[in-house]
Amino acid sequence: MKVACIGAGPGGLFFATLLRRSLPGAEVVVFERNRPDDTFGFGVVFSDATLDAIDNADPVLSEALDKHGRHWDDIEVRVHGARERVGGMGMAAVARKTLLGLLQERARAEGVSTRFQHEVRDPAELDDFDLVVVCDGANSRFRTLFADDFGPTAEVATAKFIWFGTPYMFDGLTFVHQDGPHGVFAAHAYPISDSLSTFIVETDADSWARAGLDAFDPLTPPGASDEKTKSYLEDLFREQIDGHPLVGNNSRWANFATRRARSWRRGKWVLLGDAAHTAHFSVGSGTKMAMEDAVALAEALGEAPHSVPEALDMYETRRRPKVEKIQNSARPSLSWWEHFGRYVRSFDDATQFAFHFLTRSIPRGKLAVRDAAYVDRVDGWWRQHHEAVPLETPFRGGPFRLPSRRVTADDDLLTGTDGTDIPMVPFSGQSSCAGVWIDAPDTEEGLPLALDQVRETAEAGAPLVGIRGGTTLTRVLVAEEARLAHGLPAAVIGVYDDDSATSLLLSGRADLVGGTK
Repeated sequence: MKVACIGAGPGGLFFATLLRRSLPGAEVVVFERNRPDDTFGFGVVFSDATLDAIDNADPVLSEALDKHGRHWDDIEVRVHGARERVGGMGMAAVARKTLLGLLQERARAEGVSTRFQHEVRDPAELDDFDLVVVCDGANSRFRTLFADDFGPTAEVATAKFIWFGTPYMFDGLTFVHQDGPHGVFAAHAYPISDSLSTFIVETDADSWARAGLDAFDPLTPPGASDEKTKSYLEDLFREQIDGHPLVGNNSRWANFATRRARSWRRGKWVLLGDAAHTAHFSVGSGTKMAMEDAVALAEALGEAPHSVPEALDMYETRRRPKVEKIQNSARPSLSWWEHFGRYVRSFDDATQFAFHFLTRSIPRGKLAVRDAAYVDRVDGWWRQHHEAVPLETPFRGGPFRLPSRRVTADDDLLTGTDGTDIPMVPFSGQSSCAGVWIDAPDTEEGLPLALDQVRETAEAGAPLVGIRGGTTLTRVLVAEEARLAHGLPAAVIGVYDDDSATSLLLSGRADLVGGTK
């Protein structure tokens, strides 16, 4: 078997190594347009709980993290001059350049041929290969070239992000939220070596433009960094990084795109890693997913070495559901970063803000397993303000009074635990002394209509909205619009156990939580 890999990132190199190990007779050639030491970006981060599949195939990643990386258990959230720390997270990071160097060594040792500074421009160059693995990243040229077969799609986020490093040494994954003269900026930061931390900054498009950071030409050749932005962010985050500089490496603003493909296969061509799929970097899974793809593809070829079509079918059938699960779980996190400026301005208390942030992707119950003392602290914060546990806290909103925050719903009523009713009517845009039902959309594309209905309901003077239908995420987004943008109490109706209902209340996402009768 003769195999070509386009791209010498972690996924391509790891696959080439594993395939040579399982099929020693295979000829494997990796083509990479850059030099061996070229790498864009800074560090890659992993959760301890997600490395089993990679380690079972080859412990190269764990060895890199153990010998050259940094490990931590706490996540820190900084906002409004305060810091909240949550333990039990178990994460590690390593410089991307270090990991690539180790993967290159592994590949050479297994007999992989690596051709650096060789860009494949014409697919015909690879006609004599039995298999072509496209692992040339999120902006894959061959995925675009064969778009009719792969069927790629991209959901582009509105938030802007830029990737820097800094010699300031963070001691773990740290999220820094900084309200500046032009808007709110936030940094995802973590150590990747003994001398460097990754420092990714996000902001909304309006703040970015107001700060005058839209002047850099993104069409300049790769390598040049946005020096104006670098200077601006060094000044904005000066206290947070103790006056240390930021380090550029092809650092320029972009909008994150969640990429999918209708099919990962086209004859003997197959997509791997970011070329096939992406998930927002706030869940730290891009490199992990690419290396897990490599494991799955190598295993499939090992099981069906004489039938590339059978192996590729096996690979996609096994991997796609796992990838889609990660992408779906990353969506609430990406959405949070689309709106984080509102959250910084709305939640004055760092305890509630941090809990709101963490529960975008980690349920309260899992947080309690990881750091029970932290969850006790959040519960104590609520009791201090309300003198009751969340679900048993009385509700007072406009003319309505309920003994607790649990309700049941039907078409024209919300009913409290003592049988007290709140009358409800469908949205009409007219004044009403009853609560108003807003139907959440099934997808985020339908949110503008629901958010307009919330605004009209608030302007008409309604005392409360009930949000039903839609998805877990869209219900929350509509409820947050009511509560945070219009000061309107919100009842969220869905299937919620006590833990998830408590999370909605503690995080400020809802005032009442319930299900249908």
